[in-house]
Amino acid sequence: MSWIATPEESAATGTVAAVYAADRDSLGHVTNHTRVFAQRPEVLAAWRALSAAIKDSMGERRYELATLGAAARLRSSYCSLAHGWVLAERHLDAGTVATLVHDPRRSGLDPAEIATVELAARVAGGAAEMTEDDLDAAREAGLGDGEVLDVVLAAAARMFFSSVLDAVGAEPDRDYAELPAPLRDALTVGRPIEAGPA
Repeated sequence: MSWIATPEESAATGTVAAVYAADRDSLGHVTNHTRVFAQRPEVLAAWRALSAAIKDSMGERRYELATLGAAARLRSSYCSLAHGWVLAERHLDAGTVATLVHDPRRSGLDPAEIATVELAARVAGGAAEMTEDDLDAAREAGLGDGEVLDVVLAAAARMFFSSVLDAVGAEPDRDYAELPAPLRDALTVGRPIEAGPA
């Protein structure tokens, strides 16, 4: 759950009822992050549009790599678990994803993908301290300037979302506890997974 009151499912109406229903239809329950943003459903809609636009420009695999790089640096368990899970289910094996969190250069990915993870982590770690050398490292790995911008956009967007969830105490949903233990433990980089029965 979180430290702020969120709309009750039984009392939800209009847009809030619709976003709750969408979660139940796709996941079987309403996620903790949806509950938080249900306080401001127009922000949730704007976030989803922004996230989709960024993902569309760079493709899902690179988007997920950049997002995991940023989320891990931010110590956002919620976002690391969510996006690490996507990578492990659709793009990489669980061992590679676990390695990416702590040592991208040992992951076996190609230089452009390692550069994606590292650049996203650099943005999340302090964009004001970056120099052009940080971008040059990504360029040397094969990313064009548009692709560099895509990674920066993905990381900056993740800073917004992860920061909101952690600032209000939103716990990663209980279903993340079902991940294989090595992957789950590697992706739990901050706040613990919500306790209790699923």
